[in-house]
Amino acid sequence: MGDRDDRIDRARAAMIADQLRRRGIRDERVLAVMAELPREVFVPDVPAASAYDDRAQPIDSGQTISQPYVVARMSELLAVEPGDRILEVGTGSGYQAAVIARLGATVRSIERWEALAASAREHLRAAGISDVEVVVGDGSAGAPEGAPWDGIAVTAAAPGIPDPLREQLAVGARLVIPVGPRNVQELVVVERRSATEWQESSEGPVVFVPLVGEGGWPG
Repeated sequence: MGDRDDRIDRARAAMIADQLRRRGIRDERVLAVMAELPREVFVPDVPAASAYDDRAQPIDSGQTISQPYVVARMSELLAVEPGDRILEVGTGSGYQAAVIARLGATVRSIERWEALAASAREHLRAAGISDVEVVVGDGSAGAPEGAPWDGIAVTAAAPGIPDPLREQLAVGARLVIPVGPRNVQELVVVERRSATEWQESSEGPVVFVPLVGEGGWPG
């Protein structure tokens, strides 16, 4: 166990130094959370130290866990504050939700696939994360019963920004979402400035699995 733990510790430290800090992640809270959160818990079929590799990893139902840099960048852009109520669309492995929760938020995460939702709940329990509720449904419709949300993170690619997600943002809150065709997208940040005004900015190219649902791609 000692050698294994040492390999994991080295891989996690290298992730922080080489993948995150070197590429410009500056939010020390995000860096601290990802330095201690056991990513290997969320990809149990991958060798533990390899969970920190600079790439997306396949998980069940044809989905992926995003590479660490993308998780860090989305978390940074979301600008989570302790006590925030955050909606996540696309639970996947549960890792992104875990990072957001460790930043002090309460998270509701919507997953389309029941099997993935069940495994994500197990991963979150194993990591000691209690502030994430995982539900099954069409995340492109958001969760109007909980709106307005203090932030929304979408971890699957949409052809455009779904109106329900835009409308469910609190004033001053951000929606972080990959938008574009299936092969490559732009990571878009939407900030709600008032009841009728939103500001959009692009944060560069990304590649995500498609968001399937009424406000996304057909299944």
